[in-house]
Amino acid sequence: MNLFPKLVVNDARRAIEFYTTAFGVKESELFETPDGKIVNVRLVLGDLDFTLKDEDSVDAAPGLDGPPVIINLEAPDPDAVGARMEAGGATVIFPVEDHPYGRMGRLRDPFGHVWIVRGTDGG
Repeated sequence: MNLFPKLVVNDARRAIEFYTTAFGVKESELFETPDGKIVNVRLVLGDLDFTLKDEDSVDAAPGLDGPPVIINLEAPDPDAVGARMEAGGATVIFPVEDHPYGRMGRLRDPFGHVWIVRGTDGG
């Protein structure tokens, strides 16, 4: 069994570029319509996978009311990940800083998805 999220975005090609730069994902498969809309792309992040697609009449990207899910990403250097996300157009909701429960921050990517970036060392 395997379980992974599928993100719906308003510009899948730009999202692939953003996640590649911010997180270092690798693309493992891509399917698109004849007019170039991405219906599924699998992105690999270490031993984790997630997929994404362009929004369409069936699946909408997150709106102003917020996303239905918050994604947690543990990373050895959350400051560097947060900086790469910001450089790629993410908005800081809470800056990466020390908390009693670890070093973490919360950012909204350019496609409306909210990410909690947390240090893997728990501190």
